[in-house]
Order: sequence, then structure tokens, then C-alpha cells
Amino acid sequence: MLENTIKDIQNLSKKGLETRAKILNAAEKVFGEKGYYEASVVNITQEAEVGQGTFYNYFESKKHVYDELIQQYSRELRITIKEEMKKAITHEEAQRYGFKAFFNWVKDHPALYSIVQQAVVVDQELYRWYYNKLASGFLKSLSQGVQEGEFRETHLETVAYCLMSIGQFLGMRWVFWEGQDVPDEVFDAAMTLVFKGIKKH
Repeated sequence: MLENTIKDIQNLSKKGLETRAKILNAAEKVFGEKGYYEASVVNITQEAEVGQGTFYNYFESKKHVYDELIQQYSRELRITIKEEMKKAITHEEAQRYGFKAFFNWVKDHPALYSIVQQAVVVDQELYRWYYNKLASGFLKSLSQGVQEGEFRETHLETVAYCLMSIGQFLGMRWVFWEGQDVPDEVFDAAMTLVFKGIKKH
């Protein structure tokens, strides 16, 4: 499904890309405030200040724009994390940078939590796809740490989902609920818990 989306985007003009982005930004706000089932295409077009005909030039339905929004979240979040992790020297440092990147990204996209969690009832396959993509990124980076002798060998999929849950709930507790950065002492406590468990030495 992602391949088709990329192909469609590549065929758009600059103005078309801007209009599409405008609709997605409006959908993010509407779904975040109203929830998927209470939101309507009319709500989204009013927020985006475009006609319904314009909406249907880019998206087939409310479900289509919702799917695209979650795919965009996934793509942008993973790219952001990957770019930050490239700056690290050690694998531990890379994981720390990745968590920081996630928290900063969530601060700019607070609706992430409510929109993604709605997929549990809207589309479980999409929900699983979103978290499987994140888990795959963790698995790749953890495997590299094991191969280079920095992390100890263990069941890495379990570790990946544990790390995802740490990021998910710390971000929810501080960024989403409180609207602030994760405090340094909180971050350090979480990282101590993680790396005392997975570091080889």
C-alpha cells in the first residue's frame, strides 16, 4: 500500500503536493480532536479550507485519508529517528538519540497517540503494520549492536517491543499529557534500566 502512495505522490505537481499536505494536516487535527468515527470529510475540508471535490481528487474516502495519515506518521517518524541515530558513535548512544528523536517528534505531532490508538478498532491490520514497522527498525539496530559485541545476545524481538513500550509510555506521560519534554532524570532512569539489561559489559 505504501508503494502505491509513493507512486501517486510522485505524479503530483508542487501545488498538488501542497494541497494534499494541507488536507492531511487538517485530517490530523480533526481526527485528533473528534476521533475517527465522529469526524467527517466535511469537517476535514472545512478545516483545510478546500472543497469536497478537491478532497476527492486526492483521497477516495475518510478511511483513505486516515490510512495515509498513519502511513505518513510511520514514514516521517522512522526517517527522523534513523537520521538522528546516524550521528551516534556507539550503539547505546544511537538508541539514546533515537528515543530523543521520538520524544521531539511527538511534541510536534501530539495527535499521534490518539490517532494511532484509534486504529485498534478502525483497522487492526493497519495498527499492527504501524508497530511492526517500528519494531523492525529496533530489531535492525539491536542486531547490529549484538554483531559488534556491544549488546548481549538475547531474544531481540522481545527487547524491541520493550523499548517501544518505554518510548510510548514515557512520551504519553510527559509529552502528550503534560505538554513538556521528558525530564532528564526520567530519561536517564529509563536508559539505565535498558542498558543494564542489554549491554554485554
